[in-house]
Order: sequence, then structure tokens, then C-alpha cells
Amino acid sequence: MIKHPLSRLIRAWLSTAVIDGLFSSVLSVAFYGSTATRLFQGVASTLLGKEALNGGTRTALVGLLMHFGVALGWSSVFLLLVMRSSWLRRIIATPSGVLRVASVYGPCIWMVMSLVFVPLLLNRPPTFNIRWWVQFFGHIPFVALPIVWSIAGGLDPVEGSWRRDASA
Repeated sequence: MIKHPLSRLIRAWLSTAVIDGLFSSVLSVAFYGSTATRLFQGVASTLLGKEALNGGTRTALVGLLMHFGVALGWSSVFLLLVMRSSWLRRIIATPSGVLRVASVYGPCIWMVMSLVFVPLLLNRPPTFNIRWWVQFFGHIPFVALPIVWSIAGGLDPVEGSWRRDASA
């Protein structure tokens, strides 16, 4: 079935958390005139409330921890889907398949987060503006692609199974 699922999960989780964290931080600083600290305080505020925005480094670290937790969650979901679906394994066994699946999985992640989880936590509907759409499309290369690519490594494109000699 899958060779070294825990190592693939760890690779997907950490690469996604770092790549998406950098993407979001660059957006905050370079395009939105904010700071990375404020970004992660905003993440923390979904659980801790608006006072997290004034919580300094402590709440920024809580937000960063939450960010890593979300990356682990979505990486785990994808690994479970791949482990249960030979059809999905065959698709992601090629580079073009990785890109195709990431182009669907990324927007799905963003829609579930922005249309379900965040509104439930904040008790308000999402705001559909340019930032929403930047995240919608940004979730393809900066969230889903690292997840799919990390999980797909070593798949045989013909059989859709992991090669015996595939690296962890």
C-alpha cells in the first residue's frame, strides 16, 4: 500500500506549514502593509477573540501553532484519501496529476476553511473581496501542491502504488 506513511505525512505537514506561512507573511508585509506578527495574532483571534490582536508575541505564537495544526490536519486528510483510493494514487503518480489534484484540493481547503470553520468560530459570514480570491488561488501552489507532492512521491505511474525502492 503506502510506504512510510508517517514520514510522508511529516514531510507534507512541515513543508506546507512553512511554505504557506511564508506566503501569508509576504502577503501581509509586502501587499497588505501589516506584519507577520499581526497575521498570526489574527489567526489566534479566531479562537481567542479580538483581544488576541493586542496579545503581542504570545498570541502570535498561538496563531503560529494553530497554523501548523491546520497544516497537519489537511495533510492528514489528504494522506487518508490517498491511502483509501487507488484511483487517486494513479492520478497523482505523475507530475501533471499532482498539479491537477492540487488545483482542486487547494481551493477546496480554502472554501472549507473560509466558508465553514472561520464563520463558525467568528459567528459571521466571510467577506468576498480580492484577498479572499488571492487565498482561493494561492492555496493551489502554497498549500495543496506541497501536500500532494509530498504524499505522491515514489508512486508508480502505471500501477498507482508506491515503488518498493521509493524513498521515505
